[in-house]
Amino acid sequence: MLLPYPVMIWLGKQLGLMLHTLGGYRYQIAEINLKLCFPNMLEAERQQLLRDNFISYGIAFFEVGMGWWWPTNRLNKYTQLEGVEHLDALEERGALLLAVHYTTLEVSAAALSAGHSIDAMYRPHKNAVYDYLQSKGRRARDPAGVVYPREDIRGMFKALRKGRVIWYAPDQDYGRKQSVFANFFGVTAASVTATARFAKIGNAAVLPFSHVRLPGSQGYRITVHPPLENFPEGDDVADAETINRHVEALIMKQPDQYMWVHRRFKTRPEGEERPYPKKKKKGR
Repeated sequence: MLLPYPVMIWLGKQLGLMLHTLGGYRYQIAEINLKLCFPNMLEAERQQLLRDNFISYGIAFFEVGMGWWWPTNRLNKYTQLEGVEHLDALEERGALLLAVHYTTLEVSAAALSAGHSIDAMYRPHKNAVYDYLQSKGRRARDPAGVVYPREDIRGMFKALRKGRVIWYAPDQDYGRKQSVFANFFGVTAASVTATARFAKIGNAAVLPFSHVRLPGSQGYRITVHPPLENFPEGDDVADAETINRHVEALIMKQPDQYMWVHRRFKTRPEGEERPYPKKKKKGR
């Protein structure tokens, strides 16, 4: 992580191109997702988007280290913070930062937490060592911040009622039990209902949050957008549709930097097959 930033960006691009060339299971998932979400896009454009997406993954490998271990003053040189007045206007009210899984997640969350104390909700990693490093890295700039496993719903409600701001990304498929089926890029998708529940029971504002990598070596634009109005409505499907529209808008700010390798459409309505191939089991 001591390398100059432009060098890390260049190395990340080379790593991403190598991953793109190797293909593999996650490549297949990303390709299927792009076909489902952008059916009218020309094939050449879609393949370019897929290539750019893997370049972004390669760069993200270095950005994790930047977010966890770079000195704050160095990180601040490459970040532009916008809309933080919306956080200040909350006063003591809790809020959800409505985020999506951009590849720039780690570096941007670190930049925001350097100046604003925030909590986060996450899925624990299967590897205990990596999970420890991840949790420690995410709290490095904000010792007061708490990283909640996604199962700790009670802890989330308590934090919101105490006026905490929580990074929260409802853009993945967490299964049938926690979801309703709603439209996502024109495809029926299992969409979590928890966003509306947190907003209602926790009396929390919901503020869309974007963080994109700028061209060249300019760094990152991190933006807190104005809070949603008239949310939630009280209808699970309607509220899920509202969140999905905002998630789509965030993704479209920089679609090549979104994590398309997630199996977003793995949970299907009754009788409908999954669009993804089965993952081959490794031999002993």
